[in-house]
Amino acid sequence: MVKHMVMWSFKEEIPEEKKPELKAQIKEHLEGLVGVVPGLISAKVVTDPLTSSSRDLCLITELESAEALAAYAVNPNHVKVADTYVRPNTCDRVAMDFEM
Repeated sequence: MVKHMVMWSFKEEIPEEKKPELKAQIKEHLEGLVGVVPGLISAKVVTDPLTSSSRDLCLITELESAEALAAYAVNPNHVKVADTYVRPNTCDRVAMDFEM
């Protein structure tokens, strides 16, 4: 099993009042990939980090294998969610992948 964790900050130009709606959309669509993307076991998006956090959002996923992670990265369903909801609104992406 592989864990894939990604953290983002919102772009500076994103208004504060828009962030709750964007967080909800990102959460809904990334978590909705479970059962759609082969090898993706679970996905959890943290949208309310503690004030001590240095990022606005965190994605925590479990995948079957490193091969499943590689396939997830280019899966058209995942790419569509990333290109529609995540990339236009976030920056400072930090990721870590590791085997369990």
